[in-house]
Amino acid sequence: MLNIPSYCILLIRNQGNYLLLLKTFCIFAPKSTNYVYKMKRIIFLILLFASMIANAQKEVTKFLGIPVDGFKSEMINKLKAKGFQYDKQFDWFTGEFNGYDVRLAIATNNNKVWRIMIQDAHYTDEANIKIRFNKLCRQFENNKKYVSSTLMPDQSISDDEDISYEMMVQKKRYDAAFYQVPTSLDSLEIAEVRNRLLEKYTEEELAKPEEEQSREVKIDTVQYVLDKYSKRNVWFMIDEKYGEYRIIMYYDNEFNHSDGEDL
Repeated sequence: MLNIPSYCILLIRNQGNYLLLLKTFCIFAPKSTNYVYKMKRIIFLILLFASMIANAQKEVTKFLGIPVDGFKSEMINKLKAKGFQYDKQFDWFTGEFNGYDVRLAIATNNNKVWRIMIQDAHYTDEANIKIRFNKLCRQFENNKKYVSSTLMPDQSISDDEDISYEMMVQKKRYDAAFYQVPTSLDSLEIAEVRNRLLEKYTEEELAKPEEEQSREVKIDTVQYVLDKYSKRNVWFMIDEKYGEYRIIMYYDNEFNHSDGEDL
């Protein structure tokens, strides 16, 4: 059997299934095939599998454990399996989420799901919407699956805030945003962080940074991570209608969101 070079194995370490496929290819390769041809085929497969691994490890926003991705028809069936009732006439779902009666809608871009919208089925008054908004903020802040999208961890509304005046007169929008934290940071992302830092600093500076450099490195790293997390955006806002209020929440997969590619 042809030995796979160590640097090739490093490309697919911890990916046992792909390594097994490569070894299988080597075992069953025709005996008459020359070494150069074998190596070209192996390198081609490594690059192909590495690409597949990278795509597989790209985590997207999830709603109730369902990736906000794929075709709309698939998402409809998955939401039905979660107990939501689909209304074909209005193209939305009804059900219960986080203790409240809600309506759900699916948004797509180029036939791929990029957003799940959840809105309260019933409006409420100013006092209760403030309580509801602040409760959601606390729930997200205390959930380890999320990190605040801002450097200000507290996105709640103060007790003395006049919501009705601010929204109707000042046209202020009340919202709060969080990013879903990926379950793991793959080796490609770690390498990307390092490469970005090496554009500004030398190996020696990263190994033994001075105090100011250490602070800058931390800021740059945090900014990079937030940029990555921003593709897994979950946010909510207060919606007002005739002096009554409700919460609208969005689970966005920014990987599928339109970015001007159709212009």
